[in-house]
Amino acid sequence: MGPCTAGGAYIPAISDESIIVESQGTIFLAGPPLVKAATGEVVSAEELGGGRMHSSVSGVTDYLAVDDAHALVLARRCVGNLGLNITGEAQGSSGRGEGEVKEPLYDPEELGGIVGTNLRQQIEARELISRIVDGSEFAEFKKEYGETLVTGFACIHGYHIGIVANNGILFSESALKGAHFIQLCAQRNIPLLFLQNISGFMVGAEAERGGIAKNGAKLVTAVACAEVPKFTVVVGGSFGAGNYGMCGRAYSPRFLFSWPNARIGVMGSEQLSAVMETVGKTVDPELKARIERESRAVFASARLWDDGVIPPSHTRDILGQCLRAAKVGKGRDTKFGVFRM
Repeated sequence: MGPCTAGGAYIPAISDESIIVESQGTIFLAGPPLVKAATGEVVSAEELGGGRMHSSVSGVTDYLAVDDAHALVLARRCVGNLGLNITGEAQGSSGRGEGEVKEPLYDPEELGGIVGTNLRQQIEARELISRIVDGSEFAEFKKEYGETLVTGFACIHGYHIGIVANNGILFSESALKGAHFIQLCAQRNIPLLFLQNISGFMVGAEAERGGIAKNGAKLVTAVACAEVPKFTVVVGGSFGAGNYGMCGRAYSPRFLFSWPNARIGVMGSEQLSAVMETVGKTVDPELKARIERESRAVFASARLWDDGVIPPSHTRDILGQCLRAAKVGKGRDTKFGVFRM
């Protein structure tokens, strides 16, 4: 709500979740006067460590409030997403909330028209989430940071769940955001739902210099080590290393379903053609047709690469059954490996 300077700047940085008020809160190790004296740089407090910068660029803060009252609402919401029941005890990975189950405000029957069959057209993740979760209520985490990955808390048929959904290609910021969110869910024993529509991680010289390999590894490590019930739905494409970062079959989700429009593979047929042409080779048309055929959802499902092809409109009810099934047994404590910095 106000300035956090010098040692005080570490308080929000080491917190599980941080909220900052726009145009009011600031976080920096040294304020503008000291920065000018030490380095000669002239910068305003807002540019140096304001709410907008920390929420969208540095990622130090997770929620951007418009005023103090909004910040308190966000704080109450954070406490509500700790995975505790009304007695203050941990619900555990199978816990069910106390509130009544609310149907989504948006009709799940509309999902089939939203996704379509053209995977070149990006599917807006929030449109899908609003038609799956209870009351279309979604507490989004780090909305302004790493925008190609949507993360947040919700309920499905009364069961608390953390959602990780693709909204574009994965950049370093997206991977870091996902790893942070998965750690929160693992710490609180909240099940995870992955909505896959991913062509992979960003490539190129700039991405490599930015540490996409080690940052992507953080996301993969978090997914692999989180000992909470994990559920995956392939709502579009599932290609390359993006399949790993979004809890593909090899990362042992309790259930993995595909929508009829889904595609899965190391790369698409068009990408293969482009790569082969770049290295001076031509692609066998039959190979291209085979890749196209074998990447279809029905081909994968027939070989038990998933647990079934489901109609998009049935996703909510099927996930509710999966969460109910997850009540059986006791989960194990999560022990993460080393996150390379």
